[in-house]
Amino acid sequence: MEIATSSNIITITGNIKSISDFQNIKSSIDALIIGEGSIIINIKDSISITSSVIGYFNKLVLKDKINIQMKIGNSQLMDLLQDLNLVKVFNARQA
Repeated sequence: MEIATSSNIITITGNIKSISDFQNIKSSIDALIIGEGSIIINIKDSISITSSVIGYFNKLVLKDKINIQMKIGNSQLMDLLQDLNLVKVFNARQA
């Protein structure tokens, strides 16, 4: 998995599958949201997402009041977010 950041945009390529992936995502987002109230997360090709990442994104939205917009590149991941009723929470849409 690789992460690129630009302004308030985070682009994730590769599968999100390990604890170190979660830690990399968290540290990248934490560095971004110091001055931002909104972030855009592009998940290019991951077919799944770990529960720790989902929990972290939920915390950002529900507790920290950060507006997240997700652009999902893989239809399986989009289906997963729909099954978990997270499309609206994360403002997710198919890219």
